Amino acid sequence: MASTPRQPMLWTRREMLSRCGVGMGLIGLATALDQAGLLSPSAQAALNPLAPKKPHFPAKAKHVIHIFANGGPSHVDTFDPKPMLQKYAGKPLPTGNLRTERRTGAAFPSPFKFRKYGQSGLEVSEIFHHTAQHIDDICVIRSMHADVPNHEPSLMLMNCGEARLPRPSLGSWVTYGLGTENLNLPAFVVMCPGGYPIQESQNWQAAFLPGIYQGTYLNTRHTQIDKLIESIRNPHLPVDQQRRQLELLQQLNRQHQASRLHDPQLEARIQAFELAFRMQTEAAEAFDISREPKHVLEAYGTSEQARSLLLARRLIERGVRFVQVWHGEGQPWDNHDDLEVNHRRLAQQVDKAIAALISDLKRLGLFESTLIIWGGEFGRTPTVELPQPGANAGKVNGRDHNHWGFTVWLAGGGVKGGQAIGATDEFGFKAVEKPVHVHDLHATILHLLGFDHEKLTYRYAGRDFRLTDVHGQVVREVLA
Repeated sequence: MASTPRQPMLWTRREMLSRCGVGMGLIGLATALDQAGLLSPSAQAALNPLAPKKPHFPAKAKHVIHIFANGGPSHVDTFDPKPMLQKYAGKPLPTGNLRTERRTGAAFPSPFKFRKYGQSGLEVSEIFHHTAQHIDDICVIRSMHADVPNHEPSLMLMNCGEARLPRPSLGSWVTYGLGTENLNLPAFVVMCPGGYPIQESQNWQAAFLPGIYQGTYLNTRHTQIDKLIESIRNPHLPVDQQRRQLELLQQLNRQHQASRLHDPQLEARIQAFELAFRMQTEAAEAFDISREPKHVLEAYGTSEQARSLLLARRLIERGVRFVQVWHGEGQPWDNHDDLEVNHRRLAQQVDKAIAALISDLKRLGLFESTLIIWGGEFGRTPTVELPQPGANAGKVNGRDHNHWGFTVWLAGGGVKGGQAIGATDEFGFKAVEKPVHVHDLHATILHLLGFDHEKLTYRYAGRDFRLTDVHGQVVREVLA
């Protein structure tokens, strides 16, 4: 009887390394070669998923600061003046009201004055008069539109390109595509003083991308480094002993991982341990704004937003790829009532600091390589919100959510400033001239960073996914 031929033993690369006597030595050699700068970019990327990578084509923008006005700032009170609202004040709009989340009534003119700034002559509200000093560097997109007038899906759309299903965030896609320039700090940092915004960490999720690309959240209400970043220091072991301890832990983790093929959650945890150790050497210095000169601190101001934006500049300066700065816990810009008081207060907390950030980036030669984005998940209605139980305390001095038309502005890396792109109707309700969907905005942001948004993909569950799904057109007018 013929014997059955013996089947060859098939090992994965990790199984092979774990079973070979010199396997861990080879891994150690790869690390040593990387530290000596002797590995090719492709080999570096294989060794560390956050290693710097080249985009599809050369681009000016290399870093991003996304200033997120969570809650939905009113475009007709900030960067999109509508004098016709004054003419119809207290009267129904002749065009009728579009359907939004709540019922709205008569025209509600802006309580703020607008005036022209810079050589471009773009009009900006008085509540952003500091930011307006840089209007010739800013491209205002006045024709943004989204899909629905609700916070949760609109936040997911603006941050992740998908309103319902779990998808990687913009910051995760950028760090996946570009890596980072500083392996001792997180590549993607999220700052929100006081706690989480609505939808919490889903706003900066990595979803099906490797977990190393997820945003690292910091509560910037804390000023002490030990509270800002938990466990940043080990009070029990010196650094050399911590390193030996971590190396042993990594060896055990790799052996554990080798028997489980490729578990992305386990890989993310292993990378997180390594990053946490490296952060001890640089994070304390990076987050210590007391090292800044007095005139810089005074230029930004003392608000929580000022501190967050100054930290954003310090992180970008040290090679962090993507920094998102939220205004605060929940949805502070969601002013269904007392809009005049609340919008003025919120703008005062951030306006001076935005202007200081732009000046500071110019001073350091970082403005042309840093893309700055400002905006929320949608805008607000040009009509007053009508009172209803549990909604706006019976007041008639606020605006409802408006996804039909709103404003986002960009500045810095590769952006053509001093211009307004598109327009809403004469009352500010709907984008009517050169409408720009959120997918178009994402395609444009990726283009400014050197990516073809249709080619920056990740294969998952049998198909290639991208930030813009099957949509998106680059808004060429934005490009310098």
